[in-house]
Amino acid sequence: MKKSDISNISNAESVERAEESVRSSVQPSGKFGGKADRLFGADPAGLDESARGIAVLVIVGVAVGLLSGMFGIGGGTVIVPALVWLGLTQRNAAATSMLAIVPTSISGVISYATCGNVDWLAALLLFCGMFVGGQIGSWLLSRLPELVLRWIFVVFLVFVVVNQISFVPSRDQHIAMSALTGVCLVLLGVVIGILAGLLGIGGGALAVPALSMLFNASDLIARGTSLLAMFPNSITTSVANLKRKLVHVKAALIIGLVAAVTAPFGTWIAGAVSPRVGSILFACYLCVLLIRSLFVAVKATRSARASS
Repeated sequence: MKKSDISNISNAESVERAEESVRSSVQPSGKFGGKADRLFGADPAGLDESARGIAVLVIVGVAVGLLSGMFGIGGGTVIVPALVWLGLTQRNAAATSMLAIVPTSISGVISYATCGNVDWLAALLLFCGMFVGGQIGSWLLSRLPELVLRWIFVVFLVFVVVNQISFVPSRDQHIAMSALTGVCLVLLGVVIGILAGLLGIGGGALAVPALSMLFNASDLIARGTSLLAMFPNSITTSVANLKRKLVHVKAALIIGLVAAVTAPFGTWIAGAVSPRVGSILFACYLCVLLIRSLFVAVKATRSARASS
């Protein structure tokens, strides 16, 4: 072999090593290993990747599963603050929460359906509205300022707490379906879908009291129907969020899969307690969450004013 050939080979190897070094240096530095996901791209940066962070995600998953089964909610009211506390922005936390709700709601639906506590037609009509509203909410999520999202979340919690305290659902009523009822269910779905896509919640915290107060559904049917309506909406909204690269996929899967395992236990608890006790428990939980969310929103507002 000639010296010139050896030199060319050496130069080629040097160039290849240099290119590899450049590729390594520009590799996304997201958490959980810092490597890009093959399907969805790099996860949003900021989430705590330590053993403590993973343990918190698992604990959140357990809590979300129990709450989902007990109250017919997707668990976004727990997931979003927890992810923000672990380092994600409000925007990324909301988008990640929607994906985590998918396996959670599927598990909850199965648990309620086996006991006959799902109104399939009402869930379909709700979903039709939630599909449209979810796309609007996802679009708004990528455009509204972070501070606005925090205050919308606080206002939403106040509304739900007031409803839980003031209304006690029955356990032996059903939705009386009519043309007007169907239209109203679709419109309700649009409102729920917008809030779901915007706040990263499944929508159950609004759907459950609305189905009981406005459509005379029993507390158990309202919860089962809510979970059934939210799971396809969570899928469609999550697809939109994934396209906008807002979702931390790995965190969503950890929370969602753990929650899917514990949701049936929450369903059992829901049937064991009275409707009044269930409403009080849910209101107490939301009050604690409201206080924390209000504190965070006020703190963020003061920081924004100080920087401006």
